[in-house]
Amino acid sequence: MVHAPSTRAAAWLLVALAAASGCIDVICLTKLNGYFASVVTGNLVHFGHAIATADTRSLAGAVVAVGGYAVGVAGATVPLRHTPPGWNRRTAVVTSVEAVLLLGFTVGWVACSARPGYGFGLVLLAMAAVSSGIQSVITVAAGVRGASTTYLTGSLTELVRRRVVDPHRFADVGGAGRLAGLVVGAVLGTLVLRTAPTWASVPAAVLVVAVIAFAIGLTQRARTTAGRSQPR
Repeated sequence: MVHAPSTRAAAWLLVALAAASGCIDVICLTKLNGYFASVVTGNLVHFGHAIATADTRSLAGAVVAVGGYAVGVAGATVPLRHTPPGWNRRTAVVTSVEAVLLLGFTVGWVACSARPGYGFGLVLLAMAAVSSGIQSVITVAAGVRGASTTYLTGSLTELVRRRVVDPHRFADVGGAGRLAGLVVGAVLGTLVLRTAPTWASVPAAVLVVAVIAFAIGLTQRARTTAGRSQPR
C-alpha cells in the first residue's frame, strides 16, 4: 500500500515550490542576461530576437535556458514515468536533485559575490533552468490536476474562466495559492537581492528543502495513521 500526503496537502506543497520558482526567476531575469529559469515562452521570444539581430551572446543564453529546462524535464521524467500520481519516495528523491542543483547555484552565486561574468552566468543559468524543468515534472506527478509551479499562464486562465463560468465556484485555493506564491517568491527574491545580494538564491533552496522535509513528514504521518486504522 502506498502512503502519501493528501491531494490538498500536496497542493500546498506546490505553493511553496511556486514561491521558489518566483525567487530564482527574479535572479535569472535581472542578473543573468534577462532570461528566465522556467518561463520558456519568454525565453523563446528572446531566442527569436537573438536570431533576428544576430546577437550570438543572447542566442547562447536562449539555448542554455531552453535546453537546460528540456534536460531537466527529460531527466525527471525517466524515474517518474511509471510512478503513480502523488508524493512518494521516488518523488522525494527527484525533488532532492532539484534541491542539490539550487544549492549548487547558491554556492556558485556566493563564490562570485553575486557578480557572475558572462561565461559563469551561463553555467548558473543552466543549473537554474535544469532545476526548473525538474520541478515542472514533479508538479505534474504530484497528483494535483492541472497544477503548475513554473509557468502559470494556464493557472490564471483556468482561475478566471471558472470565475466567469460559475461565479459561486471560486474555491480553487491551489491555483490562487500558486499564483500568490510565485509573486511572494519574486518579492522575497527581489528584497534579498537588494539588501543582501550574495544570499539571494538561499530562499529558493530553503523552500525546496522544506517541501521535501514536509512531504516526508506527511508521508510518515499517513503511514502511521493507516497502520493504526488496520484491524488487529
